[in-house]
Amino acid sequence: MNRPLRLATVALTASAALLLTSCGSGDESKDNDKIAGAEQDGAKKSASPSASDSGSADRPKIDLPADLTYTFDWPKTGKKADDAILADSEQSIKAVDMAIAEQDPANKAYRFYYEGEAAAQTQKFIKAYVDAKARTTGAYRYYNPAVSGDGAFASLVYCEDQSKAYDKYLKKDKVNKTPATKNSYVLYAAKLQRNDAGVWVTTQLNSTRGSAKCQP
Repeated sequence: MNRPLRLATVALTASAALLLTSCGSGDESKDNDKIAGAEQDGAKKSASPSASDSGSADRPKIDLPADLTYTFDWPKTGKKADDAILADSEQSIKAVDMAIAEQDPANKAYRFYYEGEAAAQTQKFIKAYVDAKARTTGAYRYYNPAVSGDGAFASLVYCEDQSKAYDKYLKKDKVNKTPATKNSYVLYAAKLQRNDAGVWVTTQLNSTRGSAKCQP
């Protein structure tokens, strides 16, 4: 994952880049207030997932601070499976932000949407925020999604705009505002799998900051 201070993930590999085409970002300021080992992720109020398109699983409720907002500029594709992948991916992003806001690396909501390598990365990412006694704030935008699925497996590439997202330090009640740079735009490549409950869970997630594909 990649966001203003969210857990740094493995750089997007050449093979992952071939999955699809999309963009994402996070601002990598050298400010000492940045959380070591993390790259800020923004969260926003939870919107109901398209449950009708993604099975009948009892998805967790996502509650986030009012100062966290999302914009998902990825309209429905018209394909039931692809729309379900996008819907569950939206919820997975918000679930991580909720865990950060609640300062809980073992939060059940994000574990509902992540498995394997991605789950381990996400737990470390959340813990970096908990250790720093910080959370995310501001506005995040997601765009240029490219989804590809085949039965129970899929890949998703997309961009994230972190130019208006920041870290908030809880002890000082201080928001660390940093200027937008090319690194405020992150490219993500995810691998997903549809589980027995009909939920598209993320099993791998790679990212690269400053991707040319995601620049405004």
